[in-house]
Amino acid sequence: MLCEKCKKNIATTHIRSIVNGKKTEMHLCAECAAKEGISGINDAGLGGMLASMFGDVLSLDPAASLVKCDCCGSTFHDISKTGKAGCPQCYKTFYNEFLPYLKRVHGSIRHVGKTLHAPAAEQEPQNDIMKLKNELAELVREEKFEQAAEVRDKIKELEAGA
Repeated sequence: MLCEKCKKNIATTHIRSIVNGKKTEMHLCAECAAKEGISGINDAGLGGMLASMFGDVLSLDPAASLVKCDCCGSTFHDISKTGKAGCPQCYKTFYNEFLPYLKRVHGSIRHVGKTLHAPAAEQEPQNDIMKLKNELAELVREEKFEQAAEVRDKIKELEAGA
C-alpha cells in the first residue's frame, strides 16, 4: 500500500481513529508520518504504552505533579513518564488520577477476575454471596454481631450449595 500523502513510498504507519462515531484511517510512509509529527511505536514496551496513556493528565491538572507518595516519593508525573507505579501505596495516593485510565482501559474500575460466561441462573448465587459478604462486613463494622452470625450462616449455606 502506498503512502496517502506522497503517493511514492510504502505506507509503514497506519492510523485508525474514531471521532464522534466516524471512523477514519490514514496510511503514511515513515517520512510523511514524521512530517505530521507522528512517531513510530515506542520500544519501551508496556511501560511506554502506559506512560503515553497518562501523559495528558499533567496538562489538565498541574497540582497532580506536586503530590508525592509518602512511601516511595514518586509523583504522578514520574508515573506518567515511566508507566510504572513506584510502590503499592502509589495506587492509594494517586487513586483519583488512576481512576479514569483504569476505567478507559478495562471498562470498569472493579476487578472481578477471570470468569466463565455462565448463564445468569448460575451467576445469581455468586452475586448473592457477594452481597451477603458486603452486608456481613458492614454488620461487623457496626458491631451487630448477632445479625452478623446469621448472615455468616447464610453465606455458608450458599457456598455449600454452590
